[in-house]
Amino acid sequence: MPELTRRTALTATAALAAASVAAPRAAAEEHHHGSAEAFDEVYEGRRIQGRPGGHHGYAVTVDGRELHVMRNADGSWISVVSHYDPVPTPRAAARAAVDELQGAQLLPFPAN
Repeated sequence: MPELTRRTALTATAALAAASVAAPRAAAEEHHHGSAEAFDEVYEGRRIQGRPGGHHGYAVTVDGRELHVMRNADGSWISVVSHYDPVPTPRAAARAAVDELQGAQLLPFPAN
């Protein structure tokens, strides 16, 4: 049986410590930055819905009208309505858009 050296023990300890930190952090970051969970709710009297799919990987509607959303490189989300206010999830982007619209109807976003 090979002899356990100090170097082998330290290497194994470091590897275990790194693995135990990385797994929960990755899961927390995915949840914090908006994993692709579907939602359907009434917020401030407006029906907001979201589901995986759509042009940028997630489709969001406000009262049945498409809200263009996009995920940033840092994992935050923005919408065409609240473009300069990143939020952690598509649901938060839909809520921010409803707040910004202040009762106005969402107009269609022209496709390129």
